[in-house]
Formats: sequence, structure tokens, C-alpha cells
Amino acid sequence: MKWQFSSDAPIYAQLIEQIQRTIVSGGWPPGERLPSVRDLAGEAGVNPNTMQRAMTELEREGLVYSQRTAGRFVTEDRARIEAARNQCAQRQIQTFLDKMEQLGYSGEEILRLVEQEMKGES
Repeated sequence: MKWQFSSDAPIYAQLIEQIQRTIVSGGWPPGERLPSVRDLAGEAGVNPNTMQRAMTELEREGLVYSQRTAGRFVTEDRARIEAARNQCAQRQIQTFLDKMEQLGYSGEEILRLVEQEMKGES
């Protein structure tokens, strides 16, 4: 997994988003055992406490679960994964719309540009 961080949000929030994205895109399929917090933290280059905070939040959301002495696993609840996928998509759409509005585009103009792009008319 390639970890990327920016200065516009707390690291733990960015970890949550990146782990969610990996799960909903199938990088870690339902039921798969996740690497340990320490291993993930080392890979991402963050403090293990920060990674633990992110994993605790993902557990609270039901996207991952812990089994005592066995580690953490991706939920097998495909409906929960699909709901997380939709949440990720909504965040991306909102970010896009916010940026387009900052550029001065109206809703109709944004829609027209997206339709053109989808048709390959850009």
C-alpha cells in the first residue's frame, strides 16, 4: 500500500480514508486478516498510536473487527463495505464540487463538463 499524506487533515483521518479506500476497492477483501498496527504504522511511517487510533475508528464504524489474539480482520459484511464505498464516493464528489464552485462554475456548467468528459468530448 502506498501511503500519501497532506497537511490539510489530521494524519489519523487520512489513515482512515486510505484504509477504507483499500478495503472498498478490494485491496483487502472481506475476511482478510490485516497487518498488525505496528507493521502498518512502520509501513506508513507514522506513530503506532496514530495508527491504533485510526484502526479503533474503523472498528467503531464496523469496517474491521478484532479477534482476541488473532488480530484484526476486514468485515465480511458486504453491505457494510458497499456503504463505506458509497461514503468514499460521496466525499470525492463533494470535494470535486467544492473545487469547481471555487473556480466559479455553476451546477449546470459542472454537469455539462462531466457529461462531455464521460462522452470523451473534452
